[in-house]
Amino acid sequence: MHTIRKAEQRDVPRLLDLLVQVNMVHHKGRPDLFNGPATKYNQTQLAQMIGSEDPVIFVWSDESDVVQGYAFCFLKQFVNDGLMTNIKTLYIDDLCVDEAQRGRHIGKELYDHVLAYAKSIGCYNMTLNVWALNEPARRFYERCGLHVQKYGMELLL
Repeated sequence: MHTIRKAEQRDVPRLLDLLVQVNMVHHKGRPDLFNGPATKYNQTQLAQMIGSEDPVIFVWSDESDVVQGYAFCFLKQFVNDGLMTNIKTLYIDDLCVDEAQRGRHIGKELYDHVLAYAKSIGCYNMTLNVWALNEPARRFYERCGLHVQKYGMELLL
C-alpha cells in the first residue's frame, strides 16, 4: 500500500536523488542553461524546508516507504499590491516521479493530492512552469486540466 504524506527528514537523500533526475531532463534539453548532474536545492536547504507549511513538500512512498515521487509547493499571494489582486496561489515548484516508476499514475495521484490541498487552504488557483524542452510534462499537465497562463520567451545572442 502506498501513501502520500508530507516529507520528513529521513526522505532528504531520496529527494536529492530525484532532484538530480529532474535536473538531468533539463540539462539534456538545455545544457547551455543547466549544469548537470546538479540539484535545485541542497541537503541543508531541504532539511530547512521539511516540516514547513511554505513550502510544503509532499511525497508518494511505496509499500516499503521508499519515496518514488514528490511535489514541492509554495504559496504566493500579493497582499496590498497596487497591480495584482489579493488571491492566494499554490505554485508547484517541482513535481517528479522516479523515471523507473513512470506510467504507474504516481504523478497524477500526487497532482490530485496537491490540488485537494490547494482547495482545502482556500487557494484561488494553482500554477506551475514547464520548460519548452519537457514535452511529456507539458502534455501531462494539459491532461490534468491546466492551460497556458503566460509565456516566457528568449532570444539567444
